[in-house]
Amino acid sequence: MASSTNHHFIFVLITILEIIKTSLAFGNFLSVDGGFPFSPKHVVIINTLNSHEILVVHCRNKGKDLGFRALQSQEQIDFRFHVNLRRTTTYTCTFSWPGNAKTFDIFRVDRDDNSKSTCGICKECIWYICESGPCRARRDGGAPFCFSWTS
Repeated sequence: MASSTNHHFIFVLITILEIIKTSLAFGNFLSVDGGFPFSPKHVVIINTLNSHEILVVHCRNKGKDLGFRALQSQEQIDFRFHVNLRRTTTYTCTFSWPGNAKTFDIFRVDRDDNSKSTCGICKECIWYICESGPCRARRDGGAPFCFSWTS
């Protein structure tokens, strides 16, 4: 009896792993942009400070520190990743320019990979960094979604 249960468990496990492997091989087979574990993401951050100051950006998540980058006015940086299995992926960035240091979660699953959020799912999340706060570009070309700084 126990052997039959073990075989069933192994069969189910292998089936689940094959589904995950297939979804990674074909990208998001159920959605163009995401909403599922392992969704590919591309974050772009553009310095649009009105003061034209150099913007120092430092982004990280729990397991990865992307280091510090200094951006001239209108210069950009980008990074790519996949949403984790538990759908808890968050990248937090610190933005510094003369006299200012601000923090913002530049990617959060609940906001950026959720079809029910106000700003919806983004596969390519383009952010414009302004003194008043970060703004995420809209896919339809409308006015961007702007946010307040976390700190």
